[in-house]
Amino acid sequence: MTDTRYLVHGVFWDGPPAVSASSDGGRPVLRLQHRSGGFSEMTLDAGTRLGFRLADGVKHCLGHTRVFSATERRHVTCPGSAPAVRGSQCETCQLADDTRLIHDFHRGGRVPAGLRDYLMQPHSLYVATFANGASKIGTASRPRKWNRLAEQGAVVARYVALAEDGRVVRVLEDLATSEAGLAQQVRGAVKTAALTDPLPGEELDLLNRSRAEDVRTLLAGTAVGGFAIVDEQWVRPAQAAELCAAAARHAYPHGMHSGSHGFTLRALCGSHGLAGLDGSELDFVVNLGLLKGRLVEPGEYSSEVPAVQEPLF
Repeated sequence: MTDTRYLVHGVFWDGPPAVSASSDGGRPVLRLQHRSGGFSEMTLDAGTRLGFRLADGVKHCLGHTRVFSATERRHVTCPGSAPAVRGSQCETCQLADDTRLIHDFHRGGRVPAGLRDYLMQPHSLYVATFANGASKIGTASRPRKWNRLAEQGAVVARYVALAEDGRVVRVLEDLATSEAGLAQQVRGAVKTAALTDPLPGEELDLLNRSRAEDVRTLLAGTAVGGFAIVDEQWVRPAQAAELCAAAARHAYPHGMHSGSHGFTLRALCGSHGLAGLDGSELDFVVNLGLLKGRLVEPGEYSSEVPAVQEPLF
């Protein structure tokens, strides 16, 4: 990367054409918007060095999405990258975003023709479990079946149903929340904290297996139609293995909204990296998702090593 400013759009995982039990999964990238409005992607392989400083203290709007069909969509950048007022959007882009209507579709909400085409394709229902045992119910369209779980930073996940369209899958999702008590969201801060001291993999797998079976049992007794119960385990990317292993680590000690930062990535789970700081042999968990909407200037920067005591573990 050259010495200029980039607007960070976040960490994205590009899955392979087919993911099997023997696959290493996809590769993560940091998506960056140039001043011109164009984009580039920085691959976040193990061993990648990230050095940057935050150009300002503002969280900027990342634009909005227009959906034209199940396979065609277009990202529209925000003129001037205005300050974000909610999430990663300004008010104008939020109102223009087709995807904001997805969550009301199954309740009779009206959607544009292109978004309807996208929603009427098959969708998967899954149960994801994170490093502290917190679990959630979620949905993914057929093309995003693998990637969505990779980007959310799941440690273990299982697909429990295949619905004929996005309306049915969201009815099932709400049912799993109301009847099985599964949340539909796990906050990023919770995921970050969990990765500093993950539960053993066997324990997380048993938790996920049990919760997935609870949902399958629930769905077997519902009168809702238009879906099939499935039992399929999601394949976690190999690059997440070291970060998901049960070991005590430190939380990254610096705020990601200002200042200079520099570290080497050793592993990545979702947007969370296992980072090594110059001059230290300790491991730190850093949430690169906090850079979303931030302007960064790449450079030869290094994060200050905090005064931590390893024997406390």
